[in-house]
Amino acid sequence: MNLGKLLQGIDILDGRWDPALEITGVSYDSRETKPGDLFVAMTGCETDGHRFIPMALEKGAACVLCEKAPEEDVPCVRTSDSRAALARVGINWFADPAASMKLVGVTGTNGKTTTTYLLKDILEQALGAKVGLIGTNQNMIGSEIVPTERTTPESFELQRLFRRMADAGCTHVVMEVSSHALSLKRVEGVRFAVGIFTNLTQDHLDFHGTMENYCDAKARLFRQCGVGVYNADDPWAERIMAGAACGRISIGEGEADLAARNITLSAGGIAFDAAGKKETVAVRVGIPGAFMVYNTLGVLAAAKALGVPLGESARILRHSAHVKGRVEVVPTPGDYTMLIDYAHTPDALANVLTSLRGFARGRVVALFGCGGDRDRTKRPLMGKIAADLADFVIVTSDNPRTEAPHAIIADIVEGMVGTDTEYVVVENRIDAIRFAMDHARPGDVILLAGKGHETYQIVGHEKRHLDEREVVAAYIQELQQQERA
Repeated sequence: MNLGKLLQGIDILDGRWDPALEITGVSYDSRETKPGDLFVAMTGCETDGHRFIPMALEKGAACVLCEKAPEEDVPCVRTSDSRAALARVGINWFADPAASMKLVGVTGTNGKTTTTYLLKDILEQALGAKVGLIGTNQNMIGSEIVPTERTTPESFELQRLFRRMADAGCTHVVMEVSSHALSLKRVEGVRFAVGIFTNLTQDHLDFHGTMENYCDAKARLFRQCGVGVYNADDPWAERIMAGAACGRISIGEGEADLAARNITLSAGGIAFDAAGKKETVAVRVGIPGAFMVYNTLGVLAAAKALGVPLGESARILRHSAHVKGRVEVVPTPGDYTMLIDYAHTPDALANVLTSLRGFARGRVVALFGCGGDRDRTKRPLMGKIAADLADFVIVTSDNPRTEAPHAIIADIVEGMVGTDTEYVVVENRIDAIRFAMDHARPGDVILLAGKGHETYQIVGHEKRHLDEREVVAAYIQELQQQERA
């Protein structure tokens, strides 16, 4: 593709470049640059891509797209925003694949993954659509699973994935849109048919600094969608939707365009009446937790905006499968229940523990840790929540990264000081799970919180395999072998 065509729609300030120059590839990591590439230099959170322009040129980059022009007399194009420019380059390079599909973007602190899976299920069954999915657990093209490294891919990779989806015949895409992705312009230039806001609670303040900044990052989604579905009961809803020019559908348990009435919660899931302006339908979903009411309302409203009647969506949701790592039951032989959930924020932990209290016959046992190199302020908050809502707490490690696990645990325990709840510290997560199983009592519900779908533990900069399902199964087998010996 010639450079002039590749740069269409980009805010160009100046430079030294030939529009007819043939570009054979695009890179934004100098280690991946190949001869003939357009190298895009971006300023990141930890490093400045402009430092690597010489390396990219050594590797054969044909031109550089940047904010700060290199000192060398080389082909370059200077723009005011390299991140926004990379997003447009991706759209141009892959011929705007998203334009041929209807996109749904889901943002919020909690509930994004469950919302996308349930909505994908409805669109496939009700419309016969082939649906792409992009999110935390995995990416999917119809039924094909595509591994993922982050919730929302970098803008160029996102456009590459959109192209794969469009070429495979996808008519719809449902995707999680993280606050990082919105701040870092990974979805710049992408038009969503529907945007969904689930909720906003404390998370990622290590990146955003304040809750206001965190909220404003998520609000950007509703400036690039046709219809905005939002949780009207959330205290941040007004700020999220302020200035949004899209159509609006409010959801909630109070006054809303689609409201939940006559809610029933149980160990087997949720049931409620979804009351719209003109109709009311009975809804049942086999995933427990009060928070699932809001997730389900968002799914129903988005599906309706895409042409699926409420009744049809409700029928499909009755048989929708559980989502991996979201209140997921792990088989155990004892008279206790073990669940895996991705809850890694104060609000998510509170939600799931509150739900468990509603059906536990015995104790509610919370096993959790907090991630290293992330928001430290939420650690004592989560410790306090666990102590307040669980009967017994096991504090352990969860992706310590470059921090010392014992230091992270100390921050968590700080929030438990002064409470009457019994707790233990078992730093090694595998040992902690085995401890929980050894000390389980009849009727207990044991929550393994924080890992969810993840099958690894990040220690330093290394990902080490750790699948909690495998840990539980292996220990059960070990105990059974001991019994037979």
